[in-house]
Amino acid sequence: MSQKIALITGANRGIGFETARQLAKQGIKVLIGARTEAKGLEAESALKNEGLDAEYIDLDVDNAATHAEAAKTIEAKYGKLDILINNAGIFLSDEFDADGKMVPASKVSQETLRKTFDTNFFNTIAVTQALLPLVKRSEAGRIVFLSSGLGSLGLHSDPTSPIYNYKVPAYNISKTALNGYVVHLAHELRGTNIKVNTAHPGSVVTDMNANGEIPVEEGAKTSVALATLPDDGHSGKFIHLGQELPW
Repeated sequence: MSQKIALITGANRGIGFETARQLAKQGIKVLIGARTEAKGLEAESALKNEGLDAEYIDLDVDNAATHAEAAKTIEAKYGKLDILINNAGIFLSDEFDADGKMVPASKVSQETLRKTFDTNFFNTIAVTQALLPLVKRSEAGRIVFLSSGLGSLGLHSDPTSPIYNYKVPAYNISKTALNGYVVHLAHELRGTNIKVNTAHPGSVVTDMNANGEIPVEEGAKTSVALATLPDDGHSGKFIHLGQELPW
């Protein structure tokens, strides 16, 4: 089929939902990955009410069975996947103590580290591996990982950086690890028609970040741009609004 098909994980709200909206406005059919049917169908209905082509698909990043089922569903209906946006992620409140202070690296719990890494790193990779065979069938596959500037080792080690003192170990390092995976996957797929990049959306106002600085409409722009890169676009880069960030 000629229409592009995009799957976005965690697309029933926040940046994921706005990313779906912006892609659909470009004529792309968006599959709204969501953990619960009620929330997924609500998001689907909201986009359809705007005249956009959207469809809910059951996909829980933390449930491998849904990865496989989603791949089967997409293959049966569309035979390919043009765009995969790994948007879903978590930022646990356990990163802060009772006084609201950041828990330092020497005290962050194993439980917080493992739970954060399971969702933000291991299970995100599992989703990608399950769906990559379908992306390979696309004439111009695009894979986007939603990372964060907080995952940049370059920025964290620079005393002049605005994030220098914002050290929340589990979340930050899970995104650092994800960035590392992007470099490796992009290298593996070099020479193919698939481009793999990681996006920093900015400090966006969402349910997960009530203290954000920019609206979700702005935060979705980087993912959308990376999902629609031209044939001569870059791969293996860490991008925010067209600008490359340090790893």
